[in-house]
Amino acid sequence: MRPLLALLAGSLFGTGLFLSGMTDTTKVQGWLDIFGNWDPTLAFVMGGAILPMAIAWRLTAGRRPLAATAFPARPDPVIDRRLVFGSVLFGIGWGLAGLCPGPAVASLSYGGLGGLVFMLSMLAGMGVAPTIGARLDRIAAAA
Repeated sequence: MRPLLALLAGSLFGTGLFLSGMTDTTKVQGWLDIFGNWDPTLAFVMGGAILPMAIAWRLTAGRRPLAATAFPARPDPVIDRRLVFGSVLFGIGWGLAGLCPGPAVASLSYGGLGGLVFMLSMLAGMGVAPTIGARLDRIAAAA
């Protein structure tokens, strides 16, 4: 049951990314270009994701999901050095490539060589991130 629900949810998510334009790198870069030819339409996509999720957090309190033992815990609201550093790296990659992880996966079927290079680079970055994070933690502890 879980794999079927995951396939359904992933397919719905990928379809939504495609229909909203989140897999179109020029549209995403237009959203990020606030001092140039700014395209504000993706604000509606983000709002359309944030608002239902905020409601879902409220509605799931004290409930149990159909295909799991519990809902994921709410993220820790602490803003620390690692969060800021990761956010900056994410933003740089998003601005340069016009893709983030979800749309990158959704665009693999038609993204050509550029989408594949982005995906391989993202996976390599995810692979080395724990090592770099541990090294940064050791540097911060020594300082």
